[in-house]
Amino acid sequence: MPSVLDQSALAQLFDAARTHNAWQSRPVPNELLKRVYNSMRMGPTSGNCSPARIVFVTSKEAKEKLKPAMSEGNLKKTMAAPVTAIIGYDMRFYEKMGQLFPHEPSARSWFDKDEQTTFSAAFRNGTLQGAYLILAARAYGLDCGPMSGFDNALVDKLFFAGTAIKSNFLCNLGYGDPVGIHPRSPRLSFDEACSII
Repeated sequence: MPSVLDQSALAQLFDAARTHNAWQSRPVPNELLKRVYNSMRMGPTSGNCSPARIVFVTSKEAKEKLKPAMSEGNLKKTMAAPVTAIIGYDMRFYEKMGQLFPHEPSARSWFDKDEQTTFSAAFRNGTLQGAYLILAARAYGLDCGPMSGFDNALVDKLFFAGTAIKSNFLCNLGYGDPVGIHPRSPRLSFDEACSII
């Protein structure tokens, strides 16, 4: 049976983890980004469909390319972050079902019936994978700053032209500077958000 994580591990993933808006200049090695991906890819998706596609924006040139798509409120922190992950979802993810779910030859047909079926699966599961990315990054000691507040259509044009990939959300990654942390907002209690029936 899996053991329960100790309190320090839970704190790193959830209780003490914060959304970061300011960043240290400390770089994030490419090898660490690969380790983060290799952990996050193990999270569950429907039929192992794995529709997330990620661009890790790290170079000065790539950051300048991203710059015009950012909202004013997210621009400065994104330019300062060592890495900005563009989390997208592939609307043709079903083409890889033979590789990802080989024991069920009909798996592709679960997802390619029509555009709405494909979108629902791609967006839902791609969003799940984006959440796994945040947890994996935190597990490897990185801080995260997930956000909306950008021009999806422009990001798609700049980074995913000629593909079936659409942007979902962005997540700055690196080593946060505590000066940019806002006071923690309240959360709903168990009784406000949940029921056991």
